[in-house]
Amino acid sequence: MRETDLMAGFAKGLKVIETFDDMRPRLSIADVSKWTGYDRATARRCLLTLVDCGYADFDGKYFSLTPRILRLGHAYLAATPLPRLTQPYLERLSERTGESVSASVMDGNEIIYIARAAQRRVMSINLGPGSRLPAYCASMGRVLLAALPEAKARALLEATDRKPLTPNTKTDLDALMDELAIVRRQGYASIDQELEIGLCSIAVPIENARGQVVAAINIGTSSLHYTPATLVEKLLPEMRDTQADMRLVLA
Repeated sequence: MRETDLMAGFAKGLKVIETFDDMRPRLSIADVSKWTGYDRATARRCLLTLVDCGYADFDGKYFSLTPRILRLGHAYLAATPLPRLTQPYLERLSERTGESVSASVMDGNEIIYIARAAQRRVMSINLGPGSRLPAYCASMGRVLLAALPEAKARALLEATDRKPLTPNTKTDLDALMDELAIVRRQGYASIDQELEIGLCSIAVPIENARGQVVAAINIGTSSLHYTPATLVEKLLPEMRDTQADMRLVLA
């Protein structure tokens, strides 16, 4: 790909959109300039363009995204059959286990939820399609990282701000690479209160009919009800069955 094939202004606008999240729902020009590294004039033009196109509101000081921005995410969900194909399997697995079940794919060094069947809320944040979590400390993230070539997984982890979200969070690069080797060997990942205190989860990769890992599914539950050992004993067999069933329908 040649540099002349790219639209720098479009890329800058997308980066500005990505600056907004649940922790930063309202941003000033100075905020966007700080978080993107763009000068204030560039940040201002990008933001005002979003306002003019209906993707952002401006109250005279702060900018915020409008519901129109959901069209961008909906385009992905509508264009790929994966969320639609995955949802019935998640619902059946959730019914059999009585736990919340999710599916996600990799997006850079994060996972993005594409489908979910919730029995109860087990995290302080509300998860659903489009939600993002850091891959290094999420069970689905580790499954998807383990499916990558080792050098690429290491590069993604090196580029990640691996902050400790709880006292249990593994952040050391070599320790995480060792963890990925274990996940690769055993075919699943389990997390014990690394993402949030009180939350444990177990994940398996989802392969298509050609054996390519295209997504991951997990069960997230309370650490009061499960230990890492009982996650494997009680939930993994059900997840293996779902994993096998889904492979038959994913081209």
